[in-house]
Amino acid sequence: MTTGIILLDAGDCVIYLNTAAEELLSVSARQADGALLQRLRPGLEELTALLPKVRAAGHGYSREIKLWSLKRQSQDVIVRMSPNDSLPDSLIIELSDATQRHQMDRETNLMNQHGVSRQIIRQLAHEIRNPLGGLRGAAQLLERELPTPELREFTAIIIGEADRLAGLMNNLLGPTQPPRKDPINVHEVLEHVAALIESEAHDHDLTLIRDYDPSLPTLMLDRDQMVQAVLNIARNAMQSLDRGGRLILRTRALTNVMLGKERKRLIASIEIEDDGPGVPEELRESLFFPLVSGRAGGSGLGLPLAQDLVSRHNGLVEFTSQPGSTIFMLRLPVEDV
Repeated sequence: MTTGIILLDAGDCVIYLNTAAEELLSVSARQADGALLQRLRPGLEELTALLPKVRAAGHGYSREIKLWSLKRQSQDVIVRMSPNDSLPDSLIIELSDATQRHQMDRETNLMNQHGVSRQIIRQLAHEIRNPLGGLRGAAQLLERELPTPELREFTAIIIGEADRLAGLMNNLLGPTQPPRKDPINVHEVLEHVAALIESEAHDHDLTLIRDYDPSLPTLMLDRDQMVQAVLNIARNAMQSLDRGGRLILRTRALTNVMLGKERKRLIASIEIEDDGPGVPEELRESLFFPLVSGRAGGSGLGLPLAQDLVSRHNGLVEFTSQPGSTIFMLRLPVEDV
């Protein structure tokens, strides 16, 4: 069984623990035998007040709790408590790891967020680009009629700003063509990005570390689109380091992984890790929305575009962040070459 099972006596002491519960709680059945439930792992004390209520009500009760390790790492667990009719006043506790469910929910939210963002962007870009063309054309006509270079400087500003906004709209929309996929060694893409980052980091005390998995198979990718996606994320990471820090480019091959709502037999994980201050808490839910940036002067376009480019390859960009370790992960399904 993958569900952890604990059997408690009338005094809330453990009389049985199955293998799944041993693994989940990191305690052996011999160590747990006769111990109070709340002594098995920090976090289980939340259930102490509920156990008498389950006995009194005579029916099951469920809730989600956080279990904590000795290193203060948390684990979300779904707990179901129910009476055990075969032994008076005894209880059955069922434990299941909620991590995978949370991961699926998070990935589904990211995909939904990306779809909503794309629709908003396309509507916004359409509404802005049409009047921009008219504005630029009118400025060009006006420029021809103005008698002095001094006055034409003002129309040049109008034309330049119109071009800048048109470029911004193009960046928001991203590539209009579907990916042109070819067999690509993803490490060649990462080396190209590394060379670009190193050339841009001349005023940063940057340590660039490569941690590649040589077993990673060839992927079917649009090279230019993938370079752009990785570069956007790596550039964000470098800029977050504020003139000094470590940037890691890492690859891994992962098997039997849930990607959204589908289980993939094999995926390639491209990870970009930095030891900067981390993503601000207030931005984490909206980080992949357009024009959202945690950096002064940032456009807020790099991550939405990276998410769009990776989604064109049926993949997803995820991240984890805490001070000293922010990891952006590009998850790409491995297709037959």
